[in-house]
Amino acid sequence: MNNRVISVDIFRGITIVLMILVNTPGTWSSIYAPFLHADWHGYTPTDLVFPFFLFIVGISIVFAYHNREVSGSTYRKITIRSLKLIGLGLFLGAFTLNFPFVKDFENIRFPGVLQRIGVVFFFSSILFMKIHWKALLVVCVAILVGYWLWMGFVPINGVEPTFDRAPHNWANYIDLNVLGIHMWKADYDPEGVLSTLPAIASALFGVFTGLMLKSNKNNKTGLLFGLGIGLLALGYIWDLYFPINKAIWSSSFVLVTAGWANIILSVIYYFSDVKNKKFGGVFKYAGANAITVFFLSSFISKLFGLIKVDGTSLHGWLFKNLYVQDFMALKLSSLLYALTVVTFYVLLAYVLYRKKIFIKV
Repeated sequence: MNNRVISVDIFRGITIVLMILVNTPGTWSSIYAPFLHADWHGYTPTDLVFPFFLFIVGISIVFAYHNREVSGSTYRKITIRSLKLIGLGLFLGAFTLNFPFVKDFENIRFPGVLQRIGVVFFFSSILFMKIHWKALLVVCVAILVGYWLWMGFVPINGVEPTFDRAPHNWANYIDLNVLGIHMWKADYDPEGVLSTLPAIASALFGVFTGLMLKSNKNNKTGLLFGLGIGLLALGYIWDLYFPINKAIWSSSFVLVTAGWANIILSVIYYFSDVKNKKFGGVFKYAGANAITVFFLSSFISKLFGLIKVDGTSLHGWLFKNLYVQDFMALKLSSLLYALTVVTFYVLLAYVLYRKKIFIKV
């Protein structure tokens, strides 16, 4: 515990809290703009949350496996953890209250947040264990450039490809042909097959940051901040040729989100690890059981949507009867509901932390 970087725990906790906040509004029909995803190109604060978590996954890989012996046992543990994450995600996608508690096959969504975390963790961990960081940097660049060339220049059945939401977008095309009806939308999935490739690069940027934090370099705050600014600038330049887009996880999106992650982490690192200021404890609690808290929030939210009360879902009933008030804007009511949910899980994380219960997936 003495070797932990406090800022990473705090940043992980902030990310989990934001993931729960944006996933559990009172009503999806009334949400403040910053808590919505971009329609397609561009990004909002909400679009930063998931790549931030993958970035932290990369940092965690460094701290978990930096001095670990490369062995079959280590690879087995990595594989088992990845399969657990994928299994939990598939469970969330398939669960229903009707016996035998599994949706009809045609209604199950195969991709998802936990599934992507599992796949990204697996490949990023194996790459980190197998090759030197300089070779890892080459792999990261190759992923981003290769993805851009594939998405932007390889024809689809003789048709020029596009980055827009269309049948001749490579990410959408592959998802439709591989996943079929098992997607979030009829024409694409934001956690789809092809877009998982650049998502691995998001975690690899976290690996590079983790190596920097583990190093003996001076002025890590400045290095993190400078790296963040550099990645942000490169991302915006690349946006001119490959638009920033979360739905297809464009290469410019990877750079911009990694840039913001380093900038934000540098600020937290300065106050928590350099100046030893006592702050962010509430987020540290959530970060200590991040996957557990996120899974519970997703599962309970799903239950609240499935359980019926007076002809509506339990979620809808609670929101309508406790939060919708004549003197309050509906968007504010929706936000207050989400904040209540977040408060509950932060308190749960605090209890787990105080009792020294740390559930590893």
